[in-house]
Amino acid sequence: MTSYEGTHPTVLVEVGHRHAQIDEELAPAIDAIWRCGFDTFTCCQDLGESNASWVEKLPHMAGYVESRRGWMLIDFPIDSGLTFLSAVANAGPRDAFYVRMTHWAAPGAWDVKIKPMDVAMRQEELESEFHLRLLQVSFPASDLPELVRRLHEHAAGRSIAPAPADWSTVGR
Repeated sequence: MTSYEGTHPTVLVEVGHRHAQIDEELAPAIDAIWRCGFDTFTCCQDLGESNASWVEKLPHMAGYVESRRGWMLIDFPIDSGLTFLSAVANAGPRDAFYVRMTHWAAPGAWDVKIKPMDVAMRQEELESEFHLRLLQVSFPASDLPELVRRLHEHAAGRSIAPAPADWSTVGR
């Protein structure tokens, strides 16, 4: 089933008790993530496309929107996101993909952030109170096939033995 209500076409992904309309390009990754038992909050298959309308109202966001074209995003509860990152790292070699996902200075480096959230953002009558709830993982769409492959390897119980990585792209 495909829906075109949002920016991107979506498909229904169902794994156990989890089900949601997911951007169609990210559906295989979310399916694999859920099959591995990791929880997610939201996702987007192209942040630049999804946020393009911001520029009209918020011109200062033009640079951000353009820089996010071709970048995917998956939001996790923090613990689940950290476990996801470990699983993906351990399910493949310490290659250029690994360096991108682990080092902020690598070419095409993943953007991984823990976002403090103020409860008063949604309930303005409350005093501000910040909590750590969200781990946001953004990566180039070109990394999606390897990400899904590694999730399948993790689900099958296969991992790669630790080995040195080539850190030359980050100056190490």
